[in-house]
Amino acid sequence: MQPSQNQAYDSAITVYSPDGRLFQVEYAREAVKRGNTAVGVTFREGVVLIVDKRIPNRLVEAGSIEKIFKLDDHIACATSGLVADARSLVDRARLEGQINRITYDEPIGVGALVKRICDFIASYTQSGGVRPFGTALLVGGMDEDVPHLYETDPSGALVEYKASSVGAGRNAAMEVFEERFKEGSSQEAAVILGLQALHKATEGKMAADSVEIGVVSTKVNFRKFTMDEVRRHIERAMAPK
Repeated sequence: MQPSQNQAYDSAITVYSPDGRLFQVEYAREAVKRGNTAVGVTFREGVVLIVDKRIPNRLVEAGSIEKIFKLDDHIACATSGLVADARSLVDRARLEGQINRITYDEPIGVGALVKRICDFIASYTQSGGVRPFGTALLVGGMDEDVPHLYETDPSGALVEYKASSVGAGRNAAMEVFEERFKEGSSQEAAVILGLQALHKATEGKMAADSVEIGVVSTKVNFRKFTMDEVRRHIERAMAPK
């Protein structure tokens, strides 16, 4: 029995199909689409990252699940897809930041760091015996008081956004951003908008213990919100207008 066209070309990531597709990269994108929803929103003085952690059952300690990571003092990322793959990229990004500080005695630029991460991701689509990373990152940070938000792809591509989302609820979240995003807003407004987008993306299944919020800004560099802060902002976001 002859293999189908897909079967003939999806066993090795270095082989293109006749119509120019890399099936393994497409499968990695599917892993991201099945992952938790993460959103990022830029505001006047920084970037906010919000993630739905999808607590599988009530016996899990919510604090043990981490989806937002500090990459440098002025850069953080939110992840969706395979958690182990995301941690590998986070470690790589932290190393690149440290190398830049040692070499040039200055913090790495947000765009430069994202490009180095994506070069590393792309190398896993060009070699035999490896597979693409099944994760996407929303990388937010500050370059000389200018906020930046980048989205990475399992192919190694990157795009800069003013507001974006990755994961299962991306389309629903992007609809909210396209309708309501305003440039130059405050941190409070950005957090509220991000939570409203996440609420729609999760079809209203959003609880304080399953939501993680991190902010990178000119005032405090990177920090995560406490549970009380998360709960308070969710109440404000869901309050009737």
